[in-house]
Amino acid sequence: MSAPARASQLSPQELAEACARAMWATDHASQGLAMSLDRIAPGEASLSMTLTREMSNGHGMCHGGYIFTLADSAFAFACNSFNQKAVAQHCSVTYLNPGQIGDRLTATARVVARQGRSGIYDITIVNQTGVTVAEFRGHSRTVAGTHVPD
Repeated sequence: MSAPARASQLSPQELAEACARAMWATDHASQGLAMSLDRIAPGEASLSMTLTREMSNGHGMCHGGYIFTLADSAFAFACNSFNQKAVAQHCSVTYLNPGQIGDRLTATARVVARQGRSGIYDITIVNQTGVTVAEFRGHSRTVAGTHVPD
């Protein structure tokens, strides 16, 4: 059996995929909500989730916290795709349309800027028909550590 590849031996895409695998292995929140990691690339990630009855609020639509959580998970995978551990420093969300129970939501994150230890990411959340449900902006901060050894 060959030794695992070191970060410096991987292409940026391979590194993003390796970081995502390492994070997914212990991301019990995303897994527990039956999210799927649909796409990963350097500075980008898409995750999706089907809204269940347990996610409904008193209005019979999706509770905003679940939409935020989906966006936050996409943000996390995008900002950790460069093999620097990163955490959320600040996040904001604007809800534009309600998520309905049974909808399949997809959150697509992309890097806007990275400088020093800080990053800015925009995440768009759409339903299965392409209607925008929310827009999310996340500010990340790198911390000590990597996902893939070098």
